[in-house]
Amino acid sequence: MRFLLVLLPSLLAAQTYDIVLQRGRVMDPESGLDALRSVGITAKRIAAVSAGPLRGKVEVDASGLVIAPGFIDLHQHSQTAEAYGFKAMDGVTTALELEVGVSPVSEWYSARESKSLINFGASSGHIPARMAVMHDTGGLLPRDAAMNRPATPEEQKVIEAAVQKGLDEGALGLGMGITYTPTATPDEILSLFYLAAKFKRPVFVHMRAGNVIASLQEVITDAAASGAPLHIVHINSAATVKAADALRVIEGARARRLDVTTEAYPYTAGMTEIASAAYSGWESQPPEYFATFLWPPTGERLTRESFERYHRQGGFVAQFTNTEDMVRLAVSNPVVMIASDGILEHPRSAGTYARVLGKYVREEKALTLMDAIRKSSLLPAQRLEAMSPQMRQKGRIKPGADADLAVFDPNSVIDKATFARPAQYSEGFRYVLVGGTLVVRDGKLQPGVHPGQGIHAR
Repeated sequence: MRFLLVLLPSLLAAQTYDIVLQRGRVMDPESGLDALRSVGITAKRIAAVSAGPLRGKVEVDASGLVIAPGFIDLHQHSQTAEAYGFKAMDGVTTALELEVGVSPVSEWYSARESKSLINFGASSGHIPARMAVMHDTGGLLPRDAAMNRPATPEEQKVIEAAVQKGLDEGALGLGMGITYTPTATPDEILSLFYLAAKFKRPVFVHMRAGNVIASLQEVITDAAASGAPLHIVHINSAATVKAADALRVIEGARARRLDVTTEAYPYTAGMTEIASAAYSGWESQPPEYFATFLWPPTGERLTRESFERYHRQGGFVAQFTNTEDMVRLAVSNPVVMIASDGILEHPRSAGTYARVLGKYVREEKALTLMDAIRKSSLLPAQRLEAMSPQMRQKGRIKPGADADLAVFDPNSVIDKATFARPAQYSEGFRYVLVGGTLVVRDGKLQPGVHPGQGIHAR
């Protein structure tokens, strides 16, 4: 046995790997490893994690840098080549559209195969299916029919059939934004939970607007009744000043063995389409309500008159409804994952993960570095691994795991995107690998590489 223990390190050192990350601070949230190690990569997988140096065709000096599992963003709306570049520069190796989802699913995946910088995937979306069936004229979100009137029984059957087709085609769950389809009845929503339960896949839900506790009770009851796993998106912006109460409800459900998870992003302002149902009833709001809005193209704070003008025009609007204390509470809570809710018009698409690491870990010490890495990689992987075998090899650093890695300087990593200039790369991510391919090298995106793979349910 002693001979084998002595021999093993020498065998590792004798091999030549495709890429070696030499002497970085490896932080693996699954095992708790936090130590100087060299990581050897062969093809698309991690082949060795060694206390000694390794030999590689390409060797990267990672001294002074953290080597973490690549971050997995469960909530990324912008799914374009441009958006993937911003994600990679923020340490993200997998970006998924799970809240709104997509429809039709197979066509969406096919459009990205062999063309993507990072890994991608989506849920089967209730919103896009409802919009198509009801002939809504909106874009990402409903603007008229799908939000203004209930679906007829016949329309509900067609909507549900479209959602089921997406699940049959390997969608990662069922995406639902009840706040954007307020005329969807409780019966319609519960029926969709039963559909997701049949496939044993999560429902990713933006809860109804209004009373936060009542909204939580609706989706948690539906999950309990149907048996569907439940993921509640952006609890920070869904609950705002009621975040502590909302987290207490979620923690209570989890303590009673309900499969309920949630996420948050590290900004005090949300963003959505100004003509969506999120702002129904704006006509009766007082003047101070409109002052919470910012119109990104001009940077102006809105008034009743300007809100009405832009409402007719359409577009994304930011609303400052949260506080730093509430954001800190959500981001630091042990059960809350980090997810960006990324759209290119909001700085969270480009800067979420660097902001957590720079502002909330290094500057404010609201959570530890290992906790931030766990919330950004292992927890999202675990949310999906029951129905997606691919995710069982992500979010970890160990031999056999996928070589999706983020290598960053913990002393300088920070977000640079702002509401005035949201298209700014984060700083501090020196190397990012997707499936063993360097997509960021020496802090720069690498042109002409497309290692991203579609993440499917099986």
